[in-house]
Amino acid sequence: MTLWRKVERDIADTLGEGTLWCPRDGALYWTDILAPALNRLDLASGAITRWTMPEPLGWVAAHGEGGLLGGFRSGVARITLDPLEIGPCHDPEPHLPGNRMNDGKVDHHGAIWCGTMDMAEEEATGALYRLAPDGTFKAIDTDYNVPNGPAFSPCGQWLYHADSGKRTIYRFALEAQGASGREVFVELGEADGYPDGMACDAQGFLWSAHWDGGRISRYAPDGRLDRVIELPARRITNIAFAGDKLDRMFVTSARVGLDDPSEFDGALFEVDSGVTGMPPGTFGLAR
Repeated sequence: MTLWRKVERDIADTLGEGTLWCPRDGALYWTDILAPALNRLDLASGAITRWTMPEPLGWVAAHGEGGLLGGFRSGVARITLDPLEIGPCHDPEPHLPGNRMNDGKVDHHGAIWCGTMDMAEEEATGALYRLAPDGTFKAIDTDYNVPNGPAFSPCGQWLYHADSGKRTIYRFALEAQGASGREVFVELGEADGYPDGMACDAQGFLWSAHWDGGRISRYAPDGRLDRVIELPARRITNIAFAGDKLDRMFVTSARVGLDDPSEFDGALFEVDSGVTGMPPGTFGLAR
């Protein structure tokens, strides 16, 4: 039985990423980092809208005061849609002009966790940051090649974050003002590809996308591989649960770097995971 369907659209993402379910808008957002562009799927109508961005955009998050926050190459900025307006960027790394934002999500404290990386993917100059509701950045971990994730356990105790370049998913103890105690949660072998974007389901299992692995995997809280769902795209990048019941899983993919991309590489998929997800956080609002 096929557990996935390609969401019909005319656009194939160069580097699909940054999935966000926004209940306020009834929409799934995701980025095309390298186009660069922001996409929106209206779940009620199925309509897809795409906005061209001024520079690479790694992630978006709902802002408690309305609109979105976006993680651009130059830093974090407010985004208003219809009509499109982008505010000034707040850059946590002005000393690293070759870095860009890659992936980010909001925790239940209303803070954004986001990673930076070397745009050229040559140096481990990336870091994991926490952007507090008051707008201050704090570096939590450093020396990342390609940061991905993050994801938060439903109990609120754990933060999951990956360094794709090291084929490793880490787990941190999540705290009100930060995180500590980094430990290896899962290490992937060469045949598994690279861990990419992640999401936790309501049962506390972690779902991870596999870049160059053509699948998503579900890991138990003890790190045991529980389940695998194969997909027809090679470079799977990110995962989000969406819908009023959080029972619709959407998965992004990329076609960048592929000499012979298929019709599925760079597509957005809806996957029948059989489980429900966690409600997304909103920047500035604790829950």
